[in-house]
Amino acid sequence: MDISQYLDIFIDETAEHIQSLSDNIMALEQEPEDADTINEIFRAAHSLKGMAGTMGFKKMQHLTHDMENVFQEIRNGNVKVNSNMIDILFECLSAVEEYLETVKSTSDEGSNENEVLIKKLNDYLVQAEGGEVSSDDAGEGESAEEAKEEKPADDGAASDAPFKSIELDEAQKTKVTEAAESGLKLYGCTVFIQSDCLLKAARAFLVFKAIEDFGEILVFNPSSQDIEDERFDLHFSLIIGTQSEFEPIKTAICAVSEIDKVEYDTITPDMYIPEDELPKEEEAKKVPAAAAPKAAKKAKNKDNGGGAKQAKKASNKPVTARTVRVDIEKLDALMNQVSELIIAKNSLVSISTSEGGSNNSGFESQGFHEQIEYLERITTNLHESVMKVRMVPIETTVNKFPRMIRDLSRKLDKPMTLVMSGEETELDRTVVDQIGDPLQHLLRNSADHGIEDAETRAQRGKPDEGKIELHAYQEGNNVIIVVQDDGGGIDTENVKRKAIERGLVTEDAAEDLTDKEIIDFLFMPSFSMAKQITDISGRGVGLDVVKSNIEALGGDVEVKSDFGHGSKFTVRLPLTLAIIQALMVEVRDEKYAIALGSIQNIENITVSDIKYVQAKEVIHLRGLVIPIIRLDKLLDSVPKEQEDHNLTVVVVKKGDNYAGLVVDNLIGQQEIVIKSLGKTIDNNKIINGATILGDGEVALIIDVNALV
Repeated sequence: MDISQYLDIFIDETAEHIQSLSDNIMALEQEPEDADTINEIFRAAHSLKGMAGTMGFKKMQHLTHDMENVFQEIRNGNVKVNSNMIDILFECLSAVEEYLETVKSTSDEGSNENEVLIKKLNDYLVQAEGGEVSSDDAGEGESAEEAKEEKPADDGAASDAPFKSIELDEAQKTKVTEAAESGLKLYGCTVFIQSDCLLKAARAFLVFKAIEDFGEILVFNPSSQDIEDERFDLHFSLIIGTQSEFEPIKTAICAVSEIDKVEYDTITPDMYIPEDELPKEEEAKKVPAAAAPKAAKKAKNKDNGGGAKQAKKASNKPVTARTVRVDIEKLDALMNQVSELIIAKNSLVSISTSEGGSNNSGFESQGFHEQIEYLERITTNLHESVMKVRMVPIETTVNKFPRMIRDLSRKLDKPMTLVMSGEETELDRTVVDQIGDPLQHLLRNSADHGIEDAETRAQRGKPDEGKIELHAYQEGNNVIIVVQDDGGGIDTENVKRKAIERGLVTEDAAEDLTDKEIIDFLFMPSFSMAKQITDISGRGVGLDVVKSNIEALGGDVEVKSDFGHGSKFTVRLPLTLAIIQALMVEVRDEKYAIALGSIQNIENITVSDIKYVQAKEVIHLRGLVIPIIRLDKLLDSVPKEQEDHNLTVVVVKKGDNYAGLVVDNLIGQQEIVIKSLGKTIDNNKIINGATILGDGEVALIIDVNALV
């Protein structure tokens, strides 16, 4: 068994426990007496300690053990919760997160002992309890309890110990006999694991490692494969061949975390005689867990009532978890298969439309079309199912932000609070994983640059406590995430001065800039308005990263600011990145796709409807002035010999902005698969991928966001 196979599970579950601790410690600060919160915190800390011990991460286990001691004292009512203690606990949580990051990158916890933090924790306990209980005492208490629990096991094994009823196959009998003949001492033992243990198989693996320092494991029951796959209850049995006495082996086994007890005895090969020579009564008593199905079968004829009773008992079992962890790469592979299926479906549709009319048999043609429609329904349903599997709430990303704002509030000495809504809004897993950093930058930006200090807020007649808001909601095929604050807003005059200093714009040109154009300077690389460099900001790495990361996901970010009253950043993201509904259009003889989610409507206009604003073409439509974009010029198409009198305009929208795309023909709506063009034509921002059409032709996908 290789413990590294449990690393991914450990990383995922540790991250969940850290988040649970973070949320509950925040809640505890607001309601220090809430028993449910305290119990939830204790459970999460206990699980963290157990998992770290299982994986052999002793430093992480030590720190979480001392955290658990503090939570135990809070639970017992011996220690009161205050801000100082919450600060220490969050420091500990940050240290656990550091361990986790090191484990992710190196599969090891690193060398940081965090002695200063552990001392802080223990000093706080001693101080809070008047020096009565230290963590060492707590540790001794735990050892004494464990010793108490283990004491009955010292008597040796009970007469019905599971290891006594192991049934050996021919190969195992030979191994045991040969070991005895070579002079090795033979021991049978059963190891019992605590009922609240996580990762049972990993515990078993650590037990095997401990035993192998003393001798050889000759027989596993259940098999080593079943133990590795966690197909066993809370105990497993072994037959061991060794030169050693069993006491040091038992000590090594009990040193593994969350081992309840060990039953053992000296054995001889003749104890494991063939099954048919055992007395029938004994056989019934000694049937091991692995052989339970056999016993049930034998008992069935003997006692029908017992069987009914057993069935009734089984029906009361709790429902197993309805979720399963799936590697994102497996989902990507499934999505690719669905994509190919959709391309095949489009091919059939294409053949049916081009050849269906020439088919003389109306019946055959009708049957063919029915099959096409059926395939279309299947592929659409399959696509929706895969998309639902890929969708996860953004809650997993935004849950860490309240703690971050609390830490920033104390570090910057600015009272502030974070209000969140829409955490249940779902996004594609790949988008959720990558949106965390941009949102973190925006929130830090609001905390550092947006919210003013207490004195300035008082002068402006604002509440002492600054307010930062994060709201998420779905709008059509997009998810909108809004980050806003009631701070000072963006001083456009200051930004303009900084841009002139940096040589980004001349003084004369700067006078004609709109507020939006001035704010856009903030998104340029290494442009920072911080007066000094701190660990929070001032290095010029921030909004440019936000913009590039969000655009890489096919989204965009807009800023609105009211100087003196606050700023509002609106992030727009696509729900999914793989398969979309699109409108297929023609420009000259080339086919292009435009995402349906971006299209507002389609208009037929005459050339006389086109007006000019600042020498640019626009149309006036239902109270809106919409700029015209001629796709043929933008895409370097061959000019027409004679311009059409009537034009087809696809009106698209990005945020609050509209544009009209002039196209030659409309082909129709189609479900398309987005294929990346890689870095081949990375310099062209208005094309964000390609799709394969039913006839095998490639159509480019127009990026409306970049275009507008």
